[in-house]
Amino acid sequence: MLKRIIAVNIFTFLCLVLLSVTYPLFIWGIAQITPGKGKGQLLEQQGKVVGFYHEGQSFTADNYFWGRPSAVNYNGSGSGGSNKGTSNPEYLKEVEHRIDTFLVLHPYLSRKDVPSELVTASGSGLDPNISPKAAMVQVKRVAKARGMDEKQLQKLVKEHTKAPLFKVLGPSIINVLELNLALDNFKTIKN
Repeated sequence: MLKRIIAVNIFTFLCLVLLSVTYPLFIWGIAQITPGKGKGQLLEQQGKVVGFYHEGQSFTADNYFWGRPSAVNYNGSGSGGSNKGTSNPEYLKEVEHRIDTFLVLHPYLSRKDVPSELVTASGSGLDPNISPKAAMVQVKRVAKARGMDEKQLQKLVKEHTKAPLFKVLGPSIINVLELNLALDNFKTIKN
């Protein structure tokens, strides 16, 4: 019996060391070789940090591109989805409301032209990216709000489109915060 108690205590101690010290140090070490050294990739404007590259933000003004809705109000400390299935009546009502709101502000679009990513939240609630199509359907609204030429804005969107990994793995994406910062800089430069 004493042998078992000693064996259990040794096993418990080894697990504590492995899971509480060794593993966290290993992950910390890996983080040190990543961009941002595990602290995230900061985006700055005029020397001030305005956000993180991999964390979505809320943009609702007409003069900015909008990202995906968030089920957690873009709270980086508590990411998560809504836990509502795609057939949940409450969820469907919420999506319908988002579509209707989007169409009011984009009257030149039909219902079928609204990209689903602009009316459905991501699993994390923090998705910082949209597709080029989702950005292009907003060009007319943003151009009008900023008094810009649509072609200039389309060019800016294309310049901020990132191709899939190895040009085949995944979709093309646009980081919304990065695009909006470029939009602010573009407006500043042109004035």
